[in-house]
Amino acid sequence: MRMKKIICAAMLVLGAAAGLTGCGKPKWEPVTSDSLYVDKVENLSEDFILGMDASSVPSLEASGVKYYDYDGTEADVFEVLAKSGINYIRVRVWVDPFNSDGKGYGGGNCDINTAVEIGKRATKYGMKLLVDFHYSDFWADPAKQMVPKAWKGMDIDEKVEALYQYTLDSLKKLKKAKVDVGMVQIGNETNGALCGETIWMNIYKLMDGGSRATREVFPKALIAVHFANPEKVTNYADYAKKLAYYNLDYDVFASSYYPYWHGTLDNLASVLSNVAETYGKKVMVAETSYAYTPEDTDFFGNTISDGGTIVKDYPFTVQGQANNIRNVVDTIANKTANGIGVFYWEGTWISAGGSSYEENAALWEEFGSGWATSYSSAYDPADAGKYFGGSACDNQALFDAEGKPLESLKVFGLMREGNVVPLKADAIEDTNLMIDLNGEIVLPTKVNAVMSDNSKQEVDVVWNNVDYDAMYNGGVAKYDITGTADGMEAHCFVSMIEFNFLENYSFESGDDTGWKATAYRDMNELYVENKPTDSLTGAYHYHFWSEAKDSVEFELEQEVKELPAGTYKYSISIMGGDAGDSDIYAYVKLNGEIVATKALGMTGYGSWDTAVIEDIDYNGTDVITVGIYVKCSGDGNGAWGKIDDALLNSVSK
Repeated sequence: MRMKKIICAAMLVLGAAAGLTGCGKPKWEPVTSDSLYVDKVENLSEDFILGMDASSVPSLEASGVKYYDYDGTEADVFEVLAKSGINYIRVRVWVDPFNSDGKGYGGGNCDINTAVEIGKRATKYGMKLLVDFHYSDFWADPAKQMVPKAWKGMDIDEKVEALYQYTLDSLKKLKKAKVDVGMVQIGNETNGALCGETIWMNIYKLMDGGSRATREVFPKALIAVHFANPEKVTNYADYAKKLAYYNLDYDVFASSYYPYWHGTLDNLASVLSNVAETYGKKVMVAETSYAYTPEDTDFFGNTISDGGTIVKDYPFTVQGQANNIRNVVDTIANKTANGIGVFYWEGTWISAGGSSYEENAALWEEFGSGWATSYSSAYDPADAGKYFGGSACDNQALFDAEGKPLESLKVFGLMREGNVVPLKADAIEDTNLMIDLNGEIVLPTKVNAVMSDNSKQEVDVVWNNVDYDAMYNGGVAKYDITGTADGMEAHCFVSMIEFNFLENYSFESGDDTGWKATAYRDMNELYVENKPTDSLTGAYHYHFWSEAKDSVEFELEQEVKELPAGTYKYSISIMGGDAGDSDIYAYVKLNGEIVATKALGMTGYGSWDTAVIEDIDYNGTDVITVGIYVKCSGDGNGAWGKIDDALLNSVSK
């Protein structure tokens, strides 16, 4: 006991300069803010994980990036993170992210040596490490799970042994370096694939190899599996069921959650709670982020900016970013069964260079500080080797382009007790109007100001010069009308449209109101889905998917009410894939009999096909019904697709 006290005392002396107290545990002054509004997150335990993925830091620092503390003094970014309330660091690990000449693929060139470097710095400041094994030589995600070069051509048993030995050796390096490993992630966003394998029995065998190695080296560390797309509500239950069937040894079922694409927080809580309660697992968010600005800072386009088909529940401001983080944490801590934490993804990944694209590109290539280099073409020629470049998420970092921490970084430390400051308007909410070409354009006199607590208050707005004649005469088009409200820029997006006689034409009610679906086969999924990136218009569309061959056959139709006599045209759009032999067409019925059809096809993701049935003569009394019929044999197995934008417009003669 005396020896332990002496050692502890020695550590206190050595750690004083680093702000350490106790046996290596940091003790910082509580973080404060005069400007950031933060609602307290109730029931936030001391060991709740408030994590940060900081995988790119070494490559950024090699590129000349410097980080600073809140006073503007250059500092170790890991110390800044710890002082801001971060208690866990996540680092991705690729097997061999280098070509035959030793040139890095980019994305931080994150091999196990990078993980050791980051882990030592995290441990120094009292943070645990989550080791995120991708089991690939470069990015692994739902669309891409490539086998490492060294394991190519191996059968499954050989690959399992290679993965086990690689995991064992990597973790031993971390242990030898005295890194405080608290969790190991076996695979990254493994939605039905891992390390080139797509059969679940083989996926399990690979995961089991990683799990066994982890238990040997760090028996107390949590083992996590990681999936994405919680908005696909049945998938997580299916993944968890398969892992239970094979009896995989793991502790944490983790999800990515990017609010732009992944549905609502209520849905996230629901799907994770179902896994937690059914299988007795801990659950967490392994990746999330939000933009603090729509602007790019490194001359390489960003994944997220203003416009596009994304959900924007918070303004792209520092306060909006903080509110998003706080609400994700609150969801996992208070609305999700067995929720243990949230990791923010790459909050330190800022611009390398700064003055020009050419200057930045040279740094990305030399140090791997962009998302991919040209050298990655040796491994991934179809994607990274073609679209290589800088950071696509610098506007979602928690540091500005100069390396100074944003006030939003403080949310991790402030949400435990809350930080109430006077409310102020943070941004002006966009206004969206749909106006018939023959209707009257009336712009609102008031708009919503989004306040710092994410509440909304009406304020007066003054619109800039509006060319009404151009809008009336420009046909079907969308216009961005700008103005000023409460000293901030306001936008009113006016869509000039032909009047549509169909109810809930693009399913924006969030359900199938007005529509009737009839399934002729036993299908897995047939429902209205909330996913803007997969919608032609708005956030919703009608979704279908079925796993088995010859299992897709249904019709979706609407009986039109109170339609005046006249001539009409009907159109509807579809996109999808894996159709195989198919019979897909739009149709019009009069009194239950089909009187007109138009064929449709599904050729792949994002490729929308629109059928238009012209010259529909209607007498004003018959029962008129419009719809779409879909039958697919499936290309190998089942088929999937999305239906959107059903339009019934009058035609002048």
